[in-house]
Amino acid sequence: MSTLTIGVELAIQRFLAEECLALDERRYRDWLAMFAEDGRYEVPVRVTREKDAEWDLSPRSKIFDDTKKTLEIRVRRLETDFAWAEQPPSRTRHHLSNILADPAGESGTYVVRANCLIYRSRGDQPTYDLVSAQRRDLIREDGDGFLFVHRWAAIDQSTVGSRNLSFFI
Repeated sequence: MSTLTIGVELAIQRFLAEECLALDERRYRDWLAMFAEDGRYEVPVRVTREKDAEWDLSPRSKIFDDTKKTLEIRVRRLETDFAWAEQPPSRTRHHLSNILADPAGESGTYVVRANCLIYRSRGDQPTYDLVSAQRRDLIREDGDGFLFVHRWAAIDQSTVGSRNLSFFI
């Protein structure tokens, strides 16, 4: 059972909804501003292993392992004509569900777990991508809002059918 007040839970849910909106509207600078200066964005590689394997997410290999500075480089590149993977730009819709927030060890910090489904289409192609992932975010209070300190997202597929992962989870 969560020990958060309903006001804090609603504020966290709104923060996550605003993040999804910023990503879907391709307002990457606004999204980047939601990360703390020491923020990190991590997406491990999922592997298919035997039934009783100790892990199905690689302990070392990552699809993404970014700091705020490397995220900024990725965002800057998306703003140029040289982001060919995004020509034409993707249309995405981020859906979050099963959002659970709990206090973390430090006052004013929270661990937020959620399921994420991303729909992506491009150009006039009739095909689309669906990417399902579990997310675990560490956020902290910052003035009247929150900042992401750490995003950990594990894509459910071990072989992603998308031609590229040029969008953010």
